[in-house]
Amino acid sequence: MIPAISSHSETPPRVTTPDANFLNTLIAEIGVNANLCFQCRKCSAGCPMSWAMDLTPAQLIHAVRLGMTDIVLHSKTMWLCSACETCTSRCPQEVDIAKIMDACKILAVKRGIKPQVSSVHKFNKAALFNIKWFGRMYELGLIGDLKIRTRDFLKDVGLGIKMFLKGKLAIIPPLSLSRTFTTRRIFSKVKAKEKAHRS
Repeated sequence: MIPAISSHSETPPRVTTPDANFLNTLIAEIGVNANLCFQCRKCSAGCPMSWAMDLTPAQLIHAVRLGMTDIVLHSKTMWLCSACETCTSRCPQEVDIAKIMDACKILAVKRGIKPQVSSVHKFNKAALFNIKWFGRMYELGLIGDLKIRTRDFLKDVGLGIKMFLKGKLAIIPPLSLSRTFTTRRIFSKVKAKEKAHRS
């Protein structure tokens, strides 16, 4: 079994049947071999978000290696990962842990597993939608989209007003047709590559 969940965990470990192909699926998806990890735990020691995770980065990687698909894909850890890549830079085996976190998120979404931190998933979707339409981040549009997705309309209203009064939130999005078309082409190419990869 994976190491015991740390005391700050909010959810107990799930009972799971090991999936022998899970590690190979991730290797094929991203080209990163989690089996190189020898559990030195430097990733967990340096992670600024480990205090909020139900599994430390080292525990998640160990669960990946053991094929504990259910534990991994139902974990909060990958959704709370800030992608700062501290874990990746600290790994003596050069395992790209941040990339594994991303791959686990993608795999969970593909399998229809509900994200354990739904606000993070909603923010990701809102940000990508925003960039796709404007070619760059339009903060006010992002906030509006996120409020609709989360239905949390009053959260941080005071902060938003302060930012607006200081000129940090533009009312009109930064429009550029060439930038928008270029960005849409990038999205189209990525979609085509994903489709080809699946077939």
